[in-house]
Amino acid sequence: MWVNYPHMPTGQVPSAEFYARLIKFAKKHQILICHDNPYSFILNDQPVSLLAVPGAMEVVVELNSLSKSQNMAGWRIGMLAGAKDRIDEVIRFKSNMDSGMFLPVQLAAAKALQLGADWYASVNDVYRRRRKLVFELLDELNATYNPEQVGMFVWAKIPEQYKDGFEMSDAILYGANVFITPGGIFGNAGNGFIRVSLCSPEEKLEEAMERVRKVRREK
Repeated sequence: MWVNYPHMPTGQVPSAEFYARLIKFAKKHQILICHDNPYSFILNDQPVSLLAVPGAMEVVVELNSLSKSQNMAGWRIGMLAGAKDRIDEVIRFKSNMDSGMFLPVQLAAAKALQLGADWYASVNDVYRRRRKLVFELLDELNATYNPEQVGMFVWAKIPEQYKDGFEMSDAILYGANVFITPGGIFGNAGNGFIRVSLCSPEEKLEEAMERVRKVRREK
């Protein structure tokens, strides 16, 4: 079973109770849980590995990536953690697929992993300022959201005037020249939502806000 927490696209953080139930479920049904955990350090004050749950090592392998927390998107480097037997199985398969990551990229990744807590805090300060602006934008659009969500995106429920996120996204795009991702691209369950990225600089977010406000004033 593939899972990912903090969850994308909704940005929700799991409870300790949920993680325990997940491990219990895996053992009961004799399945392997593959946990994707790349957003663990983004706006998340209490990053947790699923492998930290008692008994998880028997039924879990966990993936993480340097693309998000270490700002190494495009370098295509990450990690897999789990019991030795599980890792050996993956290595046996992977050794027939490629000969390993380019060495300078590995060395850069090793250096990035030595960064202290102050570096992560400074990055998250940037994301917090951007998230505040996104919250203001969503308030302007009458969209509702959970202010406790984490990660590099903000997931929000659309107002009732729109039939789905696609209609709302089109209205904002053609009315204000601002693109907001419709939640439906992540599946039918996301039709009533939109998602805003925190990857744009504050200046762009402020510009988007002003464009949306201008359109609303003209109405």
